[in-house]
Amino acid sequence: MYTSPTSKNLLAFLILSDNYLKNEYQKNGYAIVKNVISADLANQVVEHVKWLKKRNPNVRPESFHHHMLINDPFIHNIVENNKLLDIVESIIGPNIALYGAHYIAKKPIDGMPVGWHQDGSYWPLKPMNVVSVWLAGNHSKKNNGCMQLIPGTQDKHLLKPSQMKKMDLEKYVLDLAIDPKNIDESEAIDVELNPGDISIHNPFIIHGSNPNKSKIWRIGLTLRFIPTSTYVDRKNWECILLRGKNITGVENNYIKKPNFSSKDHMTFDGMENFYKY
Repeated sequence: MYTSPTSKNLLAFLILSDNYLKNEYQKNGYAIVKNVISADLANQVVEHVKWLKKRNPNVRPESFHHHMLINDPFIHNIVENNKLLDIVESIIGPNIALYGAHYIAKKPIDGMPVGWHQDGSYWPLKPMNVVSVWLAGNHSKKNNGCMQLIPGTQDKHLLKPSQMKKMDLEKYVLDLAIDPKNIDESEAIDVELNPGDISIHNPFIIHGSNPNKSKIWRIGLTLRFIPTSTYVDRKNWECILLRGKNITGVENNYIKKPNFSSKDHMTFDGMENFYKY
């Protein structure tokens, strides 16, 4: 775990931090970085979830999926954050695209659990070169259903959907999960985060989360970043090219920067960067 830099010797600090982060990620399959976004921006993440909930009252906030977010200027504002992209670049290199975005926001008292799974089991990526970022909008702790993972399981083979257990979507966020009988939960750790912190994890690592039975929300934004050499094998799937260049021969669908509309979007700090002039 390390904190974002405030060192006078910024370049040296970043080199050491990037090396440490990459080593931690490769060794354990995950890493935690503190204070990646400001407290104000983290609070706007919380407000965005509540804004989405008002506009989509029949959708559970654990299910604010990619199609609801990918053309939202607020999401673009977050994923264009240079501090965040520097962290991602240290793992996957300089040519970066956003493949997926998903709020898994658990309401107080009845927030749904996420069964044990490996992210890569669900994703049509060739090759499976991707890093998941879990960004905390508010405190994510054991008592409100923080993410749990099993360090070292990034070295296991990737399960196919046919090898997984069907789950009841009335009770769980995901429709497929690893059978708990095949998991040694004593090896799991709680990934506790404060607002503005992130965890990053490998697509092979086994993770999940318990229900939120507390009286406070648990709001997390999951972001999936790929190098532009990774192909998304799903027709018309929308991605965002964020840094570097597109790779010739890898025909992903990169969308244009959206224009902010007060009618269709939540107001936020930085929205003027998305005005249509």
